[in-house]
Amino acid sequence: MNLMKECIICPRNCKVDRTKGNRGYCRETDKLVVARASLHMWEEPCISGTNGSGTVFFSGCSLGCVYCQNFNISKGMSGKEITTERLAEIFLELQSKGAHNINLVTPTHFVVQIIDAIIISRKKGLNIPIVYNTSGYEKVETIKMLEGHVSVYLPDLKYMDENIAKKYSNCQDYFSLASKAIEEMVRQTGKIEFDENGMVVKGVIVRHMTLPGYLDDSKNIIKYVHETFKHKIYLSIMNQYTPLTEVSKHPEINRKITEDEYDELVDYAVDIGVENGFIQEGETALESFIPDFDNEGV
Repeated sequence: MNLMKECIICPRNCKVDRTKGNRGYCRETDKLVVARASLHMWEEPCISGTNGSGTVFFSGCSLGCVYCQNFNISKGMSGKEITTERLAEIFLELQSKGAHNINLVTPTHFVVQIIDAIIISRKKGLNIPIVYNTSGYEKVETIKMLEGHVSVYLPDLKYMDENIAKKYSNCQDYFSLASKAIEEMVRQTGKIEFDENGMVVKGVIVRHMTLPGYLDDSKNIIKYVHETFKHKIYLSIMNQYTPLTEVSKHPEINRKITEDEYDELVDYAVDIGVENGFIQEGETALESFIPDFDNEGV
């Protein structure tokens, strides 16, 4: 069965026939579109390491947050159409450049082609971990398709309050679906593991990027993750929210988070017993940290 003929890969359940060039919420047909493939140094240390993460940025997105940091590609305005075979070659090229892993960014709507590309590249010598870097807005059924192909999951957990999710990402079922998807990711990978160089080889790292003014929701998310998964996973608390031009319609989030807000959140995590995780220091909320989506490496 071709899952793209009546597409229900993501929770939007558009049911459009992407094989005939139709586009659903993600704005993409069944043709792979990639905006950049390069060594990326700005992930968590256990992913970027010293050589960089072999990061593949896919165009389109099934979530579409109003504050998206990768706006040009999430709205399908950048990228180059490629074949599954070319994607497999890109994986191998990144490995030959010294990438510690293959990092698939916003991959959900292309999951069928990605699995095929992983199978092809594994047969040709790809032997580094596959990282599935997702918004968290996933169906458990789709995550189950990835079992045996993906060894590291890097999901966002953006909201607990569904009203906030509706306001900024147009989905009131975000937490209920994302939490179930993350549970499935943890079931597949088990407790997080690292190699002798401190690079993650399997497991789940849950990311949460704090939005300005929503500290209580952030605390609720951190509490949920800690109480649910304990020390099986790592938590990455991010302060890199960057208000781009598109956020001007939402003045309440049209600012960076303050140092005091972020410090309060980190202190809260420590106080409730979070031990395994990452925090950010310094000036990460800059547009200069957002890659150029210029088809490099594609």
